[in-house]
Amino acid sequence: MNKSQPLISHLIEIRNRLLKIILTVLIIFIVMVGFANNIYSWTAQPLLQALPENSSMIATGVATPFLTPFKLTMVLSIFAAMPYTLYHIWAFIAPALYKDEKRLVAPLMFSSSLLFYSGIAFAYFVVFPLAFQFFVGTAPEGVTVSTDINSYLDFVLKLFFAFGISFQIPIAIILIVWTGISTPAAIAEKRRFVVVGAFIAGMLLTPPDIISQSLLAIPMWFLFEFGLVCARFYCRSTCEGPN
Repeated sequence: MNKSQPLISHLIEIRNRLLKIILTVLIIFIVMVGFANNIYSWTAQPLLQALPENSSMIATGVATPFLTPFKLTMVLSIFAAMPYTLYHIWAFIAPALYKDEKRLVAPLMFSSSLLFYSGIAFAYFVVFPLAFQFFVGTAPEGVTVSTDINSYLDFVLKLFFAFGISFQIPIAIILIVWTGISTPAAIAEKRRFVVVGAFIAGMLLTPPDIISQSLLAIPMWFLFEFGLVCARFYCRSTCEGPN
């Protein structure tokens, strides 16, 4: 019975923290939902600016004009609550960490949120305008481009998530080195494979033109190098020993 008490207390703590996170997401959603149509219009601007003058987006479902902005607002509420979510993850695992580990994990969680938002911003302001110009420009003659608003949202959210995750490369490198799985020197030796992998990822996640592919591959390469620098700075004790 005594051994079960810590487990029960941990489960209760997890439940309480999850409830706080869900409540925060709902509060953000309630605040934003009144602006759902405006938020969707802003999100659709990269495509709307690329469409021909007489073209527009369409809604093929009866409830789509209502449900699609609603869905976007909910997802953005989850994104907006990410720092608060990571705080609760940090607060839950902190008691089990050593003092040196606590000094590392807190900046990592803050940096993870910042990098995720940076990835989304990069996709919206840099990749989307070029990608949609490419897609619209390659439409066959006589074909009018009129994208369904729900299809557009699914496409945009996938890319937001893909770029947000891709920008976590420095965090992944630091964690790999910090946990002793590898060292910066060993990871650096695989640089050529990373560069090839970055361009393959760019090919899969962006339109099939060299400009768009490079817009993802080059930042991923830069983030890889940045991650190595951070790993050497934060994980000196872990990196000691033969390479």
